[in-house]
Amino acid sequence: MKVRLWPALLILIVVVVTVRLGFWQRDRAHQKEALEAHITQFESAPAQSIGSAPIALNDIEFHRVRAVGEFVPDKVVYLDNRPYNDQAGFYVVMPFKLASGGYVLVNRGWLPRNVNERTLIEPYATPSGQIEIEGIARADATRAFELGEGGSAAHQSIRQNLDVAAYATETGLPLQPFVIQQTSDDGDKLVRDWPAPNTDVDRNYGYMFQWWGMAVAAVGFGLYAARRAAKKEHAQGA
Repeated sequence: MKVRLWPALLILIVVVVTVRLGFWQRDRAHQKEALEAHITQFESAPAQSIGSAPIALNDIEFHRVRAVGEFVPDKVVYLDNRPYNDQAGFYVVMPFKLASGGYVLVNRGWLPRNVNERTLIEPYATPSGQIEIEGIARADATRAFELGEGGSAAHQSIRQNLDVAAYATETGLPLQPFVIQQTSDDGDKLVRDWPAPNTDVDRNYGYMFQWWGMAVAAVGFGLYAARRAAKKEHAQGA
């Protein structure tokens, strides 16, 4: 039986690529599983104190943290399109001036949207003076799908998303490169029923099996095509 070079080479390339992509998805799944294990470990670890010294995001993300200082309410940002229990609302994100110097953004919690006026912010309390808060260090205050620049022409403090570095440049505040997702209660009546971090490991395993399934299908197709070609050659030679 003659093996046709180009079809065989094409099938070989497909098999190599799909097998490699399957292994890549498997490695991504393993990395996420390791991250989940770290997150579980961080949950029971003592809270780290946040001070004026900059802390790299990779060194602090998902760790429990503690900070002493005071909120800066005049620079608050309301992140829109953050539903909770099927109710529309905002995340209240506010700079926190650290007692030791510097600032850090705090996602204080969820606030329901006014049912009659979209840009009207429902009242909530902000502690005055120096307080201590605790929370989880996160890369951002969650992200929502956004078209254009986001925000509201009627209320510029309402935005879709907030980039820490861009906000630091905008305000001139020396911010830490992360956001504290507040877990401690300071009497403001904001909702802090935070969703657990979702690493979506199952999706990576699903993609892994899809890629490997394509590799098996390519091999099966190649064998089928080769068998048909051999039968055809045999029939012509008879």
